[in-house]
Amino acid sequence: MRGLLTSASGMLTQQTKIEVSSNNLANANTSGFKKSRTNFQDLMYQTLVVAGAVTPDGSQIPTGIQMGMGAKLASVQKDFSQGDYVHTGNELDLAIEGKGFFKVLSGGAEYYTRAGNFSLDSEGYLTSPSGDRLQPEIQVPSDAVTISTQSNGKVTVYGIGGQVLSEAQITLYTFTNPSGLYAIGKNLLSQSEGSGAPIEGTPGTNGIGSVSQGYLEMSNVSMVEEMVDLITGQRIYEACSKSLQTVDSMLQTAVNTKR
Repeated sequence: MRGLLTSASGMLTQQTKIEVSSNNLANANTSGFKKSRTNFQDLMYQTLVVAGAVTPDGSQIPTGIQMGMGAKLASVQKDFSQGDYVHTGNELDLAIEGKGFFKVLSGGAEYYTRAGNFSLDSEGYLTSPSGDRLQPEIQVPSDAVTISTQSNGKVTVYGIGGQVLSEAQITLYTFTNPSGLYAIGKNLLSQSEGSGAPIEGTPGTNGIGSVSQGYLEMSNVSMVEEMVDLITGQRIYEACSKSLQTVDSMLQTAVNTKR
């Protein structure tokens, strides 16, 4: 009976849905995290009667007969909608309002992130919590008193008496298809064939978002939505398991018929 495999495919898809929702909930407080969404599609169909076929008496069959084979996972897609902002007051915390990513250098490779919780390393360079330097590099002199970052990404470092010690420019990057970026963990995303090449720009120009100093963008995970998805996935999983038990019972009845 094809119902066994059909029910099993439904259970597998819902298991994946629950795993994705669990990961979203686990990162509900992760700065710059973007939730994922599962997309499913139906499998092949067995066509027993073709719609529109002509019967021996000349009439036409209007709908035909097709038997579905279940469902499968089509993709797990990142949702890059804006997350909530939290005011921290930390002059090194930066949030992107709108589209765009910061670029950092990790292990000699370039990656992209929405998390702007930067700090200074021993040499005064702006780095991520994992020690990845912001690109282009911005170095803050050791005698700096305050750092000012404008919405267009211009960074000005002031010393004693308001003296300007250095200036730098933060550059943001966008992609034609950000959902095609490859997630590697640590809030980092890598360019892929699906995302296209990065488009470099100044914050606040050509559709690129602006920069807000003293703020952090939090996760865009909605606790309520994820809990609803978990409950829905669990109920569908249970329904598929009931279908599996029903088919198993039918097979047992057929086997016991000979007795």
